[in-house]
Amino acid sequence: MPLCCIRSCARTTISLSSGFQYTSSRSSSAKAAKTIFQDAGSAEFLSAAADASSLPQLNWLPEVTSPGRANVGKSSLLNAVLGRRDLLFTSKQAGRTQTLNFFRVGSHPGKLVVVDSPGYGSRGRSEWGALFNHYITNREQLRRIYILFSATHGLGATDEAMLNELDAQVQSSGGTNFTLQAIITKADLLRGDGRQKVDSLKKAIFQAAPTCLPPIITAFPPRGTPFGIDLVRRSIIDSCGLSS
Repeated sequence: MPLCCIRSCARTTISLSSGFQYTSSRSSSAKAAKTIFQDAGSAEFLSAAADASSLPQLNWLPEVTSPGRANVGKSSLLNAVLGRRDLLFTSKQAGRTQTLNFFRVGSHPGKLVVVDSPGYGSRGRSEWGALFNHYITNREQLRRIYILFSATHGLGATDEAMLNELDAQVQSSGGTNFTLQAIITKADLLRGDGRQKVDSLKKAIFQAAPTCLPPIITAFPPRGTPFGIDLVRRSIIDSCGLSS
């Protein structure tokens, strides 16, 4: 879809009890997301790739991937999106994910694939970066990159560099290779004026990557209901062209 059309898709603003606001996709996406993601048992690990030669084709199902700085909460988020608490290993130790890991969504043979990637930043490794760059540059079935940022940390220099690079690739292709969207994690850990902090983070993301679609805010309060997961699912459905 041309970039000029991406932001014009019909959207509805939803208010959360925390005072945050974010946008949801049209109702057809919600229905498709419920159908595809409702069978939690169907989510399944398919393959891992440690280098470019081991990247699987997986019947050319549409794919999305989710890079983020180490310990941004990526594994917890993906487990929630996939509906499986223990499908991805969660750890406070940075650098546990060292390969591109492919997970099927939907009953066999599947509807789409979610790809977990190694964290970047001070605990990252150059070979992980080379593999990720090869993947996003050459993977024809890649539909969207969901880059994750922690609400409590904001953007660091490495985050900005990643956004700059991904934005440049989106601009060079006119959005025909893949699109880019941010997901803000750990919003429940903010103290004080959380909404102002989130707004500042959203502004910084857009300044670093003007083609980045509006961020989705997620949180996992210890004694509350997680929010943002349904919107992540709907966005994935939209990006993979499965909303109808």
